Amino acid sequence: EQEEEEEEVVVVGRKDQEQQRLFSNLDAETLEHRPGSVVGSISLVAGTTVGAGILALPAVTEAAGYAPSSAVIVGCWAYSCVTGLLLAEVNLRLMCELGRGGVSMLSMANSTFGAPGRYTAGATYVFLHYALLVAYLARGGELVAQMAEVSPGLASVAFCGLLGTTVYVADSASLDRVNTALVFGVVASFFGILLVAFANFDPHNLAHSDASAVASCVPVVALSFVYHNIVPTICSSLEGDRRKIAVSIAAGTSIPLVMFLLWNAAILGYSLDGAEQVGEAVDPLRALQEDPGVGSYITAFSLLAVATSFIGFVLGLVDFLSDALGLPTNSKNAVPFSLALLPPTAFAVVYPDAFLSALEYAGTYGVLALFGVLPAAMAWRTRSEGSSEGDKRNFGRMVPGGTAFLALVGGSSLVVIIQQTLINLGATQQ
Repeated sequence: EQEEEEEEVVVVGRKDQEQQRLFSNLDAETLEHRPGSVVGSISLVAGTTVGAGILALPAVTEAAGYAPSSAVIVGCWAYSCVTGLLLAEVNLRLMCELGRGGVSMLSMANSTFGAPGRYTAGATYVFLHYALLVAYLARGGELVAQMAEVSPGLASVAFCGLLGTTVYVADSASLDRVNTALVFGVVASFFGILLVAFANFDPHNLAHSDASAVASCVPVVALSFVYHNIVPTICSSLEGDRRKIAVSIAAGTSIPLVMFLLWNAAILGYSLDGAEQVGEAVDPLRALQEDPGVGSYITAFSLLAVATSFIGFVLGLVDFLSDALGLPTNSKNAVPFSLALLPPTAFAVVYPDAFLSALEYAGTYGVLALFGVLPAAMAWRTRSEGSSEGDKRNFGRMVPGGTAFLALVGGSSLVVIIQQTLINLGATQQ
């Protein structure tokens, strides 16, 4: 009888333990267990986040000044963590219901809002990804063209060919190692830039403050914190382990947060000889590129940052397209890879500046709608459908708070979207 009681205690203890992985990732041929790593997932989140957005960050924060724009950066970081965790919560629930990994944004929108949600999310998702991939290919091609002295079009094709082939050929573990190495390169070159920038640092330049210019920063800063497209990939790679997923998102976005704040201070505080920085329309990167000691760092940082973001967005779009076509994810099918890479490459070659003017629209209508309003709406819908006590135990919340909190999350993005729409229509003054 005593042995039976001890055995029962052990079983209860197991039930009380936090749920770990939902399934196991196995190699199709060897049946070897190949789970994704937390370090690799953190690197993927950080690498996807630190992209072309950081290169444009000083240009949009300069008008507001250091203190107001830094508050926007911190706020957007916290918001991106919340919305990313909400996406993970919905994704994990669907993986449990469907009995498989690789559940994309398309499946989540369709499951929660049916065909209208599926088509709206699908169109927004594809537009956002193609726009950003064109920007990354154009910027990467420009950097490669400067180094290799070839045409930007040819350089864009080479840039896409090298990275696209790497993503297609490499398995999950190898791609984790490649992306981790690239992120370390981003960090190293980033601190090289900071050393030179802070050597010419004037704290008086940070005294400028204009709270009225804060609103104009939000779309680009929000765009700079986008990693949500790879949340389904992270959930599948980490086998539905909620704790590992939460750590990957929190830690992976904290790296860009620190980098953005340091970058903001270094560039806005940079002392320009013979010129007043405050109030002038100065391109911060052009000013730094004139310094021979930092020009190579800027080139390396820009190229590596664009490369890491490119990898993350390609992975996210390939998973999305595979799901839309009814193909298994992580199968290295050439069809979704071709659909993900060929259209943006063609646009980057033929129209290198076609999407540059649309990036602000992508930040407003793509990022804030798809990764702001939608995650809150999907979480509300799934929580409403599973309101029983048993359901709550089986599908724990990744983010605390009730309906009011979800309304605040979604409503915040709606306010910015409406405000930017009025600005774009000329109804308000920016």
